[in-house]
Amino acid sequence: MSRFEKKVALVTGAAQGIGRRVAERLAEEGARLVLVDRSELVFEVQAELATRCEVLALTADLEQYAECSRAMAAAVERFGRLDVLVNNVGGTIWAKPFEHYAEQQIEAEVRRSLFPTLWCCHAALPYMLEQGSGAIVNVSSIATRSINRVPYGAAKGGVNALTACLAFETAGRGVRVNATAPGGTEAPPRRIPRNSAEQSAEEQAWYQQIVDQTVDSTLMKRYGTIDEQAAAILFLASDEASYITGLVMPVGGGDQG
Repeated sequence: MSRFEKKVALVTGAAQGIGRRVAERLAEEGARLVLVDRSELVFEVQAELATRCEVLALTADLEQYAECSRAMAAAVERFGRLDVLVNNVGGTIWAKPFEHYAEQQIEAEVRRSLFPTLWCCHAALPYMLEQGSGAIVNVSSIATRSINRVPYGAAKGGVNALTACLAFETAGRGVRVNATAPGGTEAPPRRIPRNSAEQSAEEQAWYQQIVDQTVDSTLMKRYGTIDEQAAAILFLASDEASYITGLVMPVGGGDQG
């Protein structure tokens, strides 16, 4: 398949997990890539993909608007346009009942899982509107209805609202905005964990409650694969989804989130 031939796609959180697999799949389908992550592991992905496509890698802290703006400007400076934006940065930092979160932890969860998507949409939009085309895919979560992740769920609920509202604003100007809402996903172990602190027995039990609830809520009674998540993202980013905007697509084996 070559759905992204000659298109420029920027993927955030591209060093590991779903973001890395999305980048690999985009390369296989002919995209020119901009890979952004706060970890220097992103340069390993760049080296791997450089034999398949043109690729630019950048390190940036996308919780900061200036860094988002810099990444979009670098993409357009290198390739002259921006056709696809995949906002993949985010993820639960702590897993516990809401009353156990400290104030700073709640703010950190929202900053991690809402602001990079909010800022990147805002920074990318002028370029897409100027060229009269573009596809944004935000990676949300079915954890908007789950346990032990209230701040994360609230942040991803914000991503869902952002997706719907921005789609309303831009549909008549050539820009589509959609989101996937992944369920539990079997991904390779993270080389850089979101939370490096050793878990207590109580924290391990709280996390296991999430796993059990996730499997129980899905009709297929299993976690998804990383390729199943990437496939949905690439579909919404491609011209095959040209008449779809404002959609939050659950990818959770039947769990609607």
